[in-house]
Amino acid sequence: MKIAVEGCMHGDLDNVYATLLHLEKVENIKIDLLICCGDFQAVRNEQDLESLAVPPKYRSMGSFWKYYSGQEVAPFPTIFIGGNHEASNYLWELYYGGFAAPNIYFLGFSGFIKFGNIRIGGLSGIYNARDYHLGHYERPPYNENEIRSVYNVREYDVYKLMQVEEPIDIFLSHDWPIGITDYGDCRKLLEIKQDFKKEIEKKTLGSKAAADLLEILKPTYWFSAHLHCKFAASVQHGESGRKFLQIVDIPSEPGPYEIQYDEEWLAITRKFNSIFPLTRNNAWFGNVQLDKQDHEWVKNKLATRGTKPFDFVQTVPPYNPNQSMLRASCSRQPRNPQTVSLLQLLELPYLLDAADVDEIELLEDDADA
Repeated sequence: MKIAVEGCMHGDLDNVYATLLHLEKVENIKIDLLICCGDFQAVRNEQDLESLAVPPKYRSMGSFWKYYSGQEVAPFPTIFIGGNHEASNYLWELYYGGFAAPNIYFLGFSGFIKFGNIRIGGLSGIYNARDYHLGHYERPPYNENEIRSVYNVREYDVYKLMQVEEPIDIFLSHDWPIGITDYGDCRKLLEIKQDFKKEIEKKTLGSKAAADLLEILKPTYWFSAHLHCKFAASVQHGESGRKFLQIVDIPSEPGPYEIQYDEEWLAITRKFNSIFPLTRNNAWFGNVQLDKQDHEWVKNKLATRGTKPFDFVQTVPPYNPNQSMLRASCSRQPRNPQTVSLLQLLELPYLLDAADVDEIELLEDDADA
């Protein structure tokens, strides 16, 4: 299986897809999948720009809206995670993962899917010790502080990933695992990025959460972005730090391939949703543990329903370059039908638009009734 790995997309889908199509032609190869390690910028319209943590003068529509609207179709199945420059309001709609556009799949704030027999997981966002132990308290429309905290990695999402026991082929993070520079050519890296020296010496370059996951999950391949430079490292079981755009060849069963739900991940999602922290308070993990019955429950559900994710559905009007969109204040985030359907499949309550603790408790009571 030939997989194209893109560091940061920055909303420039047209150019990346054109480059890959050119590579296919010039090198006489077939690319099966594109994966992006964050800063994807799935901006659908002008309102989404207001949730993008970028100074206003640098905000740009990019070209994702063409794929969201159906004007263009992604020529390759595309899987991405979030970074620190995202239309965070849209990604929150798809917290559990889902199609951001036809043939373009967001892994969620943390998540796993299967592509053919290749298992791919990821963690969205960047590490910030200040916010790591907080819950997901931010809700659109974001204020000036929330727009810069909503993408920070939370312990809850990392904890769920740490429950994964089945073998992993590929894992994605936006920022590098901390300490990864010890396993590659650090001297060569510093020739390119001299300003990394102090952080490397202080062991502060990268994400502690990602480093913990790398040690526990031991994926065959690990790809990160964020720092805009190429760095390859071998950590016995993995590889990290690829740059911009390149093609990797991974052993797999013959195609055709399609994106499918991951049974173990859905079991984890279902088990730990009851402690989903939606205020500033962190989750209380207590004695919540996954068991064989959790796996069997999901296995039986998927045997009946199938493993293909729910279909893409637009939730807001796409950008129209010939018509300016009037700003409309929306007190509630749209409920994405994909998310609603997934939660119904897993028999879970919808909590993403809960405004406070009382409302969250009320929703949980309704689900139990």
